[in-house]
Amino acid sequence: MFKTDLEIAQECEMECIRNVAAKIGVEEKDLEYYGNYKAKVSLDLLNRNKDKEDGKLILVTAINPTKAGEGKSTTTVGLGDALNRLGKKTMIALREPSLGPVFGLKGGAAGGGYAQVVPMEDINLHFTGDMHAITTANNLISACLDNHIHQGNELDIDIEHITWKRCLDMNDRTLRNINIGQGAKANGVERHDGFNITVASEVMAVLCLASSLTDLKERLGRMLIAYNTKNEPIYVKDLGIEGALAMVLKDAIKPNMVQTLEHNPVLIHGGPFANIAHGCNSLLATKTCLKLSDYTITEAGFGADLGAEKFLDIKCRLGGLKPNAVVIVATIRALKQHGNVAYEDLKEENVEAMLAGCENLAKHIDTIKQFGLPYIVAINEFATDTPNEVKALEEWCKEHHHPMSLSQVWAKGGEGAIDLANQLIGLCNQENTYAPLYDVNDTIENKINIIAKKAYGADGVDFTDEAKEQIALYNKLGWDKMPICMAKTQMSLTDDGKVFGAPKGFRITVRELNPSLGAGFMVALTGKVLTMPGLPKVPAANKMDITEDGHITGLF
Repeated sequence: MFKTDLEIAQECEMECIRNVAAKIGVEEKDLEYYGNYKAKVSLDLLNRNKDKEDGKLILVTAINPTKAGEGKSTTTVGLGDALNRLGKKTMIALREPSLGPVFGLKGGAAGGGYAQVVPMEDINLHFTGDMHAITTANNLISACLDNHIHQGNELDIDIEHITWKRCLDMNDRTLRNINIGQGAKANGVERHDGFNITVASEVMAVLCLASSLTDLKERLGRMLIAYNTKNEPIYVKDLGIEGALAMVLKDAIKPNMVQTLEHNPVLIHGGPFANIAHGCNSLLATKTCLKLSDYTITEAGFGADLGAEKFLDIKCRLGGLKPNAVVIVATIRALKQHGNVAYEDLKEENVEAMLAGCENLAKHIDTIKQFGLPYIVAINEFATDTPNEVKALEEWCKEHHHPMSLSQVWAKGGEGAIDLANQLIGLCNQENTYAPLYDVNDTIENKINIIAKKAYGADGVDFTDEAKEQIALYNKLGWDKMPICMAKTQMSLTDDGKVFGAPKGFRITVRELNPSLGAGFMVALTGKVLTMPGLPKVPAANKMDITEDGHITGLF
């Protein structure tokens, strides 16, 4: 019987984080300890190494996720361990898990099997408090905004045109639309409001794209919160609280260092969702890794249509990053589901369905090619994979000239990705022609159409009347020269989460656009994507428990 990820993590004898940090030359003066096994890394460390040449940057992405799972984080962790086994000084940069999915459907998010990051329980729960700091900063804006209106509304804010929402790091559908200020006049001005999940807050995006504490403060001040009765924008800086917000986030801006099961250093920092935000860990964490190591392995959320597109079109563009290679993760189980096999039947051998599902993999490969980057397909092995299925997939990759490697990191840790690591070393030494998919100075409509056509395979984009009106206003206000952050279902290349594979002849509908001026991008909401998820019928929380001596079960 297989051990659970949590059981494997709990058996690990962790090294003191100072010893892990020492492996990459980080001294104790640059660590702020949160117990023995996790620490904040000072921003001075990056400043002192800013003139050092960057190491190689490898992005791990995947096919469209399914209920069967793909193992992107597991592959990322195992690959980092494999490169270290080969004597390559390697660091891993990951996102922080959100409590909402931890207690909801997805469960924990620190890798799996013998390719995990520890302390797993801490990472998946409160960690170092970053999520709470972001939540507090977001809601401080809401509190000050409503107080300003209550105290006389000097800014002439139109309460029917407030764009800022409160947030909570939890899946709670009942908070999507609420009324506040009800009852006595002392309770404030009554108005409509709502909540986003914390990882969808622009504060999260700003934290993950800021280059310093000063830059963070300036970005926070630029965030749009409302319009006045003349339809003129109101910003955070108009409330005069950007300094207080930066103060709340003074520790959250520092990357968090932890370790893999093989005691290699990992920076986990920031956690924007990729279906409703830009889906990448912080720029500060990635840049710190690039300065301290020869190889940096990082991931972007969900499939290449979302996470990788945003990493390569937004994060790399805004941060001046130059990626060297991309790993595209797939599983035979997930490919069969994209070949229209029901989840309950995925354990049964079905070569024909798997090959049909390879159309989804092929589209994501095509997307990465369009960015001008070398790639390799990593097949994350499951115990239910049959020799016939593995052989057929290897032959498909060979026939279509796609480099591939069978990854066995769940069962073997770093040892299970030695072949993948060796192939990537070669890919990273190749010259590439990386470039974003679109010119940031193009029109909003054209940029969205380019993403839909090139990354999704859509025929084009339809804009609702509301979206058209918003675009006209944003053009007038000069907000049209920013990258686009697409908010779309992660389950499909289309904007309908029930469509598997690689469909043809479809269009994307953009229903609404929201400017994230502090982050520096324009969010385009498509289909039915929500910024506050809900819980499933049986939440993961139902299976979680803790004993009298503090032993946790059921976390993942």
